[in-house]
Amino acid sequence: MGLGGISIWQLLIILVIVLLLFGTKKLKGIGSDLGGAVKGFKDSMSDEDKAKAEQADTQEKVAEEAPAAATTETAEESQKQETPK
Repeated sequence: MGLGGISIWQLLIILVIVLLLFGTKKLKGIGSDLGGAVKGFKDSMSDEDKAKAEQADTQEKVAEEAPAAATTETAEESQKQETPK
């Protein structure tokens, strides 16, 4: 017994029937189209991951810069208040 109750001979017979029905050229074309689709899917997933990482980096930079900017503004405001007119 092979995979799920299918023997190797049954798999070979199915392969021969598929080759006779579709031919090697058409099967080659189907295989390359399927491979291209899988490659495109993987590329789009990696591009999405890169975009998420860049967005997280940008948010971290903004979060780091925000307290520094707030501190500078607060210092300027306090100097204005302390200066007599």
